[in-house]
Amino acid sequence: MTGLASAAAKNPAQTSGLGFELRPLHPLFAAEIIGLDLSRPCAAETIDALAAALGRHGILVFRDQSHLTPEQHVAFSRRFGVLEIHVQKKFLLKDHPEILIVSNVVENGVPLGLVDAGRYWHSDLSYLAEPSLGSLLHSIELPSEGGDTLFGSLTAAYEALDDELKAKIKHLTAVHDYNARNKVQAAQSNGLRPALSADQAKTVPPVIHPVVRRHEVTGAPILFVSEGFTTKIVELPEAESTALLALLFEHQKQDRFHYRHHWQKGDLVFWDNRATIHLATGTPPGLRRTLYRTTVRGPKPEAFN
Repeated sequence: MTGLASAAAKNPAQTSGLGFELRPLHPLFAAEIIGLDLSRPCAAETIDALAAALGRHGILVFRDQSHLTPEQHVAFSRRFGVLEIHVQKKFLLKDHPEILIVSNVVENGVPLGLVDAGRYWHSDLSYLAEPSLGSLLHSIELPSEGGDTLFGSLTAAYEALDDELKAKIKHLTAVHDYNARNKVQAAQSNGLRPALSADQAKTVPPVIHPVVRRHEVTGAPILFVSEGFTTKIVELPEAESTALLALLFEHQKQDRFHYRHHWQKGDLVFWDNRATIHLATGTPPGLRRTLYRTTVRGPKPEAFN
């Protein structure tokens, strides 16, 4: 990321030679992709270049994709790996279970999608044994104001830790647990977020990942915890674990690590769940916001040593 920031300052726009232009959006991470029509199949070389760019930049914003159909969204996403089917089956798009509907729209008391998605800092599906490589979120209906998404760089957050704290967390592991988060949200949602059935809960048991993860593309260390799904440091007593996680969560929330995405009509945003966390900032009451999300399966995390 540090090297990227330097390169971005010297070269604000980069031509790929593969039919698109890449423009950095932030000194640390995030870039927009100009010139690609995702409704058309991309050459293998283009997919490889995009996968590498995702690893380097953490977030890729594809502009002007309003015409993209759900079928095309799924087909493009699948070029990067196996797609996950979200445990919240109620909010999967009909005929396209790879797509999770993220929406604040409630019609006749029935939510169209996951109404409270992302209201806490998290990495999508970090609670799986093989967490997500990345998510692709396509804007379908946007509010006239609000609805931004904040992204945080877990690479930059790790780099900014002092040496003593880096040494302390280097060999630690942490529990990631979807059930813990979902129970809290279900209790606060006034019935809009379903609790998981016993069978559903069994498909997302708690998992353990290294606190400091190695990125498969860049080789960089990543502070792989989040307030959304990380519940405990395995090697520490409960009180010490709680205190350390609180410190790390607050550290990640600093504005200097963040990119704020103001959604535009037709945006499709592809972010790296290995190296970023994100937060939905909320939409003013009475304004509609609907997006479609696919999620690509990633590898089992490796500790950074």
